[in-house]
Amino acid sequence: MSRPVAATQMSLGRRSFLRYAGISGLALGATGLVAACGSSSSGSGNGSTADGSKYGTVAVQLSWLKNIEFAGEYFADAKGYYKDAGFGSVNLVAGGAASTSVEAGLGTGKIWIGMSAPQTTAPAVLEGLNAKIVGTTYQKNPFCIVSSAAKPIKTPQDMKGRKIGVQDTNQLIFNALLAANNMTPADVTIVPAQYDPTPLASGEVDGWVSYVTNEPITLSAKGFANANFLFADFGLPLVAETLTVSQKTIDSERDKLKAFLVAEIKGWKDVVANPAEGARLAVEVYGKDQRLDKDEQTKEATAQNGLVVSADTQANGLFTMTDDLIAKNIAALGKSKIDIKASQLFDLSVLKEVYTEHPELKG
Repeated sequence: MSRPVAATQMSLGRRSFLRYAGISGLALGATGLVAACGSSSSGSGNGSTADGSKYGTVAVQLSWLKNIEFAGEYFADAKGYYKDAGFGSVNLVAGGAASTSVEAGLGTGKIWIGMSAPQTTAPAVLEGLNAKIVGTTYQKNPFCIVSSAAKPIKTPQDMKGRKIGVQDTNQLIFNALLAANNMTPADVTIVPAQYDPTPLASGEVDGWVSYVTNEPITLSAKGFANANFLFADFGLPLVAETLTVSQKTIDSERDKLKAFLVAEIKGWKDVVANPAEGARLAVEVYGKDQRLDKDEQTKEATAQNGLVVSADTQANGLFTMTDDLIAKNIAALGKSKIDIKASQLFDLSVLKEVYTEHPELKG
């Protein structure tokens, strides 16, 4: 596997519903991030920050450990897009075992912005967090069911009567997938699983809850031909890696937020154009301590681009969400028993202003 398995509540991460759906254990009063993360400088845009930059330093919490998933941020930092936008520095704070949720970080003021997901942010908002999603990196969430190419599971209906490996923290999203397709847990044999997909390769189970940008690639690299289908294509069209900020940032630091989004867009445009370089930055620079495999990270970057780019983003720009996609996300949240209005969760107005002011970023 391309990342270590973390065994704490908010860090089962990439493939855990607690990270992407955080329904239980969300503690807005949780202890803050380590002191090194720091809180963001409050630069007003008049050059009065401690480092003399326009906007000072901000802390950005990533949703997981530093791998290819955040290549856009690596480009933005390495190529000086953040500095060009007016930031003295941008601290990319890794998620994972030692971190609290993005929502908790926003609630305590320890971070300025973070990468999260609707299923995580919505419950926090309903519990009182004054925050909004202002854009999304992934147009589709990467959850999938991976299976053997010899006995492929291509749709939820194909799971009927078959053994599916489901991690404990993914039970909620798996059940939501079943409900979205008029199925119940009784229709399948759920096999409690960890995160190493060896039971799938050995034939102990027929399918495995995974991330389309991870297990299918690692299994193929080991010679196990496989097939998969995305949850997003079968009733759960949730976005992922959302940019989430406090309402105060939208209201009082709008220009600062727009400047940050400009740098982000530039960074992710670079990833789309050059996934191999994104993999190099992940492996050799930002995620050097993760002992990542460059070939695998390059393949994951290419697969990831398929989630980042869509017909809509090609027309409207990266990070954007159409009204239809927002409506589908609200409906999907409802299937997970999270009832929230679009206006409570999303605010794409800042991003729309960015593209109005910088139409060249759409291309």
